[in-house]
Amino acid sequence: MNSKKVAIVTGSASGIGAATAIELAERGWRVVINYSKSAQQAEQIAARCTEAIVVQANVANDADCKRLVQAALDKWGQLDALVNNAGTTKFVPHNELDGLDAEDFQRIYATNVIAPFQMCRAAAPALKHSHGAIVNVSSVAALLGTGSSIAYAASKAALDTMSTSLARVLAPEVRVNVVAPGFVDTPWMTAGYGAERYEKLRAAYSGSAPLGDVCQPVDIAKTIVWLIEGANKTTGQIVYVDSGIHVATPRRG
Repeated sequence: MNSKKVAIVTGSASGIGAATAIELAERGWRVVINYSKSAQQAEQIAARCTEAIVVQANVANDADCKRLVQAALDKWGQLDALVNNAGTTKFVPHNELDGLDAEDFQRIYATNVIAPFQMCRAAAPALKHSHGAIVNVSSVAALLGTGSSIAYAASKAALDTMSTSLARVLAPEVRVNVVAPGFVDTPWMTAGYGAERYEKLRAAYSGSAPLGDVCQPVDIAKTIVWLIEGANKTTGQIVYVDSGIHVATPRRG
């Protein structure tokens, strides 16, 4: 086995995934940059990493998950960490129940729940061999029932529960943990909410969060890397990186 470790980060062309890939690379990791559509962005992230390959894959497709894992093994012969970061949503206010249909739920669950399961299953043999780690990227929306839509919050709650099951069945060789971000300052959020609503939500979140600010992608990335590298006796945990919004005092009236 090579002395340098290898990680796959799904959805790593931008945002949290990109920050995680860069953070790992800066610590000497070899990284598989995964994208679905943003090839140019993925190549730009790879250029910031010392050793990286770029692999296009739609992780909602099981064959693509297997191919993504095999790409890491073909290149470096091992896999030490998997970060399931790829996600999707539909931005719908929670009180607009008619804004979501069955197809919306199915599409969101395909990427946010089924895809991480497929990636874990595809990566499990290699990760067991290396005694590696998995980090699934969820959301504080799973706990609070908030976020971009009801379907999104529900999918992340399902991811949390699935991660607990996987932590149990993949032990003792593989650790499985969850990072649950709160409001993260990313282009994905700006595009989804629109600039004006985004700024209002950002201000409201900062005003409510005990730490008085939103998170940056690197804040989430550092926690992900800590769970991979430093938390050697930690599995089945959900770590909230949300400026404390999950413990904020509820507003009344």
